Amino acid sequence: MTSQTAYIGRFAPSPSGPLHFGSLVAALGSYLDARAHHGQWLVRIEDIDPPREQPGAASDILRTLEAFGFAWDGEVRYQSQHLSDYQAQIDAWLSAGQAYYCTCTRRQIKEAGGVYRGWCRDKDKGAQAAAVRLKSPVEVLAFQDRLHGTLGLDAHLANEDFIIKRRDGLYAYNLAVVLDDIDQGVTDIVRGADLIMPTGRHIALYQQLGQPVPRYLHLPLAVNAEGHKLSKQNRAPAIDNQAPLPALRAAMTFLGLHGVAEQEVESPTQLLDLAVTRWSLAQIPRKTEVTTAF
Repeated sequence: MTSQTAYIGRFAPSPSGPLHFGSLVAALGSYLDARAHHGQWLVRIEDIDPPREQPGAASDILRTLEAFGFAWDGEVRYQSQHLSDYQAQIDAWLSAGQAYYCTCTRRQIKEAGGVYRGWCRDKDKGAQAAAVRLKSPVEVLAFQDRLHGTLGLDAHLANEDFIIKRRDGLYAYNLAVVLDDIDQGVTDIVRGADLIMPTGRHIALYQQLGQPVPRYLHLPLAVNAEGHKLSKQNRAPAIDNQAPLPALRAAMTFLGLHGVAEQEVESPTQLLDLAVTRWSLAQIPRKTEVTTAF
């Protein structure tokens, strides 16, 4: 556990489309874990990639959460309102020589083997048409996950100077998510297993910034019969705001709460309240992927 005593969790979707079943599983797991620990559950809209965002998606996500009975604490945070915070940290690292401008393209890196080797580290590149990379702060080769135990990470990624601001001027997810979680005091992160690999970089950033590392719990991903992750990119169907109980029951079954899912209730809120009292990591499948027909 972190040095902080109060549990603060969060659900942080990007507004690139409506919530689908995979999103619901992540929201449900993070919500139940927070409430079972008598903690706070925050909602953050990660809207720092305008080319991928859909107009109206952010408000649609919030309406869906409300329809499914999720009640969050405090005000919804929007990453787009904190761009100056990200830039201030980048400027500090640039001034300290801990970050630098890089003009290498994805194609160049791919042709060189797929791993960035620090070619621009000492070349004093200018800011024009350049990304900003952070000099690899510390090597994180594994971390402790509350569900899976020790999880090993890619050694190449652990040693790579990674991008914190893209060539197109947009801020990188890895930077924004860590700075936001620190600013919001997040102690526990519950999210999908597709984010296991970036966790090493996130932990490295916490250590670079001298901040306590949160606890991590990576839930199994919902995949279809072909083994493809349910995602907005794969055009997973939106969950139905008008009939939330079937999807909510299916998500609870997915996370091992079979008995709760079968209970007769009048509202999603009642079902969630029951699930909080039965929440246990022992019931969650210890897998990174679980097939669903929902």
